[in-house]
Amino acid sequence: MNTAELLVRCLENEGVEYIFGLPGEENLAVLQALKNSSIQFITTRHEQGAAFMADVYGRLTGKAGVCLSTLGPGATNLMTGVADANLDGAPLVAITGQVGTDRMHIESHQYLDLVAMFEPVTKWNAQIVRPSITPELVRRAFKRSQTEKPGAVHIDVPENIAAMPVVGQPLTKDKQEKSYASYQSLNEAAALISRAENPLILVGNGAIRAHASAALTEFATRLQIPVTNTFMGKGVIPYTHPLALWTTGLQQRDLITCAFEQTDLIISVGYDLIEYSPKKWNPQGSIPIIHIGADHAEIDSSYIPQVEVVGDISDSLLEILRRSDRQGKAAPYGCQLRNDIRADYEQYAHDEAYPVKPQKLVYDMRQVMGPEDILISDVGAHKMWIARHYHCDRPNTCLISNGFAAMGIAIPGAIAAKLVYPDRKVIAATGDGGFMMNCQELETALRVGTAFVTIIFHDGGYGLIEWKQHNQFDESNFIKFGNPDFVKFAESMGLKGYRVENTLDLVPILKEALEQDVPAVIDCPVDYRENLRFSKKAGGLTCHI
Repeated sequence: MNTAELLVRCLENEGVEYIFGLPGEENLAVLQALKNSSIQFITTRHEQGAAFMADVYGRLTGKAGVCLSTLGPGATNLMTGVADANLDGAPLVAITGQVGTDRMHIESHQYLDLVAMFEPVTKWNAQIVRPSITPELVRRAFKRSQTEKPGAVHIDVPENIAAMPVVGQPLTKDKQEKSYASYQSLNEAAALISRAENPLILVGNGAIRAHASAALTEFATRLQIPVTNTFMGKGVIPYTHPLALWTTGLQQRDLITCAFEQTDLIISVGYDLIEYSPKKWNPQGSIPIIHIGADHAEIDSSYIPQVEVVGDISDSLLEILRRSDRQGKAAPYGCQLRNDIRADYEQYAHDEAYPVKPQKLVYDMRQVMGPEDILISDVGAHKMWIARHYHCDRPNTCLISNGFAAMGIAIPGAIAAKLVYPDRKVIAATGDGGFMMNCQELETALRVGTAFVTIIFHDGGYGLIEWKQHNQFDESNFIKFGNPDFVKFAESMGLKGYRVENTLDLVPILKEALEQDVPAVIDCPVDYRENLRFSKKAGGLTCHI
C-alpha cells in the first residue's frame, strides 16, 4: 500500500461519498487509488466549480465536502470556493497535489507554497511530509473542518510522498459530546427577556447548523417574540408563522428596519457577525443583546452582549423558556409589521409587466417550489431580491453565499444539492454575469445525471454594481456586456432551453422545466429599474409602528 491508497482509505473511513475535482499529473496516485474506492470521483470542468460543489455539499449535510486539484494553477483555481466555504461556515476539505519534496528547494515548474497560500482562507492546513502521518492529518482535517464553527481545511500531498510505501490504518473517529450553557447565563437571559417590552429574535445560520429550528419555533411561539433571519438563516422558523418577520440584511432601509428601531432587546440565536454586520442594525451599540450560540460572541463595538449563553442552542432555548415568565406577553409591533411586510410581498402576485420584475420572478419561483425543494442563489442584484422575497418553510432550502459572496456558485451548488437530495426540485438562480462564470459545469450536471433548472436573470450587465453606482454617483460605468443566445447554448449541450417572452408564461415554463430529466436553462429578461425604485422607496421609509 502506498500513501495515496492509505489517504483514500482514511477518506472512506470519514464517510466521504464524493470527491469533486480535476485530474492532474501530481495527483495521479490519488486518482489511481480512487479507482476501486467506494468514493465517487466527479470530474468537473473547473476547479472553482469543484470547490463550490464541496462547499454546498458541506452546508447541506454538515459533513465535509471534499475537492481535489493538482498543484499550481489547479490549486489557485480552488481558492475562491475554499474561501467561500470558510467564511460561510461550510465544512470542506481541499486536497492538492504538489511537486515532490526533492524539488521544493529549487525554482520548479508550477511550484507554489500551497500551505502558505491556503493559510489565510482555511481553519487549518498541512502538508503530508511523511507517509506515516497520513491517518493523523486526515482525522484532524475532518475534525477541525466539522467542529463549530465549521469551515475549510487543506491537505497538500507531494507526488513522491503519495507514491511511497506505508503501513498504517485510519484512526477511529471520536464522538463529539454536546456542551451546555451555565445556569447563571440561562437565568440572566431569562430575566432580561422577562423584563423586555419589545424583544426581537435575530437568527442566523448557526441555528441551522445546530438543527435548532424546532426549539427556536417553540421558543418564539411560547414567548410571543417576533423573529427575523439573516440571508443564511432562512427557514429556521417557517415563513408562514405569524411571528416571522422574514429577512434582514439588505443594507438599505426596509420594513424590517422598523423592528430594530423599536426593539429594546435583541436575542441573537446562531448569528454570526459576518452574515450581517451589527454596525448596520446597532450602529450606536445601544441595543441590549443576548447572544445564544455554540461559541462565544466575536468582538465588535456594536455587538457587546449583556449575556452570552454558550452551549447547545436547542437546549439553551428550551432552558431559557422554562425560566421565563413572559408567556403570552406579545411584542406589540410584530403583527402590524408582519402585515405590512406581507402586503409588500403580495403586491407582485399578479404583476404582468414585461420584462419581468425581479419581485415577480422570485414570487413565481416560490409558488412552484415545494417546502422541501432547494433554491441556490448566485451573487448579484437577483440575490438581494431572493433574500427579500424568497421565503422558506424549512432550513437549508434557500442557500445564499453571504460571507464571501462569491459569484459563480449557483450551478455547481445545484449539482451538489441534487446529489444530496435527488428527489427534490432544485433551482440555480443566477444573473447573466454569474452564469457565464461557471456555466461549463452544466456539462458536468448532464454527465452525472443531476437534472435541475437554471434561471438566468438577464439584464446584460453587472446589475448589482450598476445599482451601487447609481446610488453613489447617479450614473454607471463599465458594467455592460454581451451574451450568447442562452437557449441555443443550452441546446448545444444537450439540455433543455427556454426563453420567457411574456410574464404570463413564466409559471408554465418553470413547471415544465422542473419536470425535465435533463438540466434546463430558462432565459428570463428582467427589469432592473426596480433596483433604483426600491432604493428611492427605502430612502423615504418612515416607521409608523
